[in-house]
Amino acid sequence: MYIKIFFDSKPLFLCDDVKENIEPYIHREDTIFIDELNAHSIKTIINEMQQEKVHAGVFYHEDLKKLKKDFFKKFTLIKAGGGLVINDSNEILLIFRNGFWDLPKGKLEPSEAIENCALREVQEETGLNSITIKKNLTTTYHTYHLGTKFILKESHWYKMKATKNENPVPQTDEGITEINWVHAKNIEPYLSKTYPSVVDVIRLYLQ
Repeated sequence: MYIKIFFDSKPLFLCDDVKENIEPYIHREDTIFIDELNAHSIKTIINEMQQEKVHAGVFYHEDLKKLKKDFFKKFTLIKAGGGLVINDSNEILLIFRNGFWDLPKGKLEPSEAIENCALREVQEETGLNSITIKKNLTTTYHTYHLGTKFILKESHWYKMKATKNENPVPQTDEGITEINWVHAKNIEPYLSKTYPSVVDVIRLYLQ
C-alpha cells in the first residue's frame, strides 16, 4: 500500500511495498529514496521535496501506519471534503478558481462529519442544491505553506450526482468565476490546467 502526497506537482510516496506504479520513480536519478524511519530522515525528505532538482520521492518502511503517523506529525493537518459531481448526461462539473480548473471542495468544520462537509461545500461553491452522494472515491494529500505553518491538506472525495437540472452559480467570494459541465471525451484540455491531485481524482473516476 502507499500514500501519495503532492509537494506542488511532485509526488512523494509513503509505502510499505514498491509496487509497479512506484517502481519507475526508483530508477530516476532525480528521485529521492529513503528507507530509514527517524526524525532526521523525515526532515531530509521534506527538505529535498522542496528542491527544484527533485522530481519525486519514495519513503519506504515496512510499517506504513507508523510511517504515516510520524510523517504527518511534522505538518499542520487540515481536512477537507469535496465532490466529483456528474449529471444525467454523465458530464463532470468543473469550477474555475484562482486561475485553475478544480473540483469543488472545502475545509471541515469542527464536529462536522466529512461526508456532510463535502456535500455542504459542493452546494455552497456551485449553487446546486439537489445533490446526493453516491460513493467514496479516494483521499488525496498535498502540502503548502501558510505563513509560518507547513500545511498538509487531506481531501476526502466523493462521487456525487446532480438529481435535478439546476443552473450552477459560482461562489465568487471564494474566487470561483466559472462553472462548466464537461464530458469525459472533452476533459483532457482541462486536466492540463488543474492540480495533480485533482487529475488523480478525475482519472480514478474515468478508469
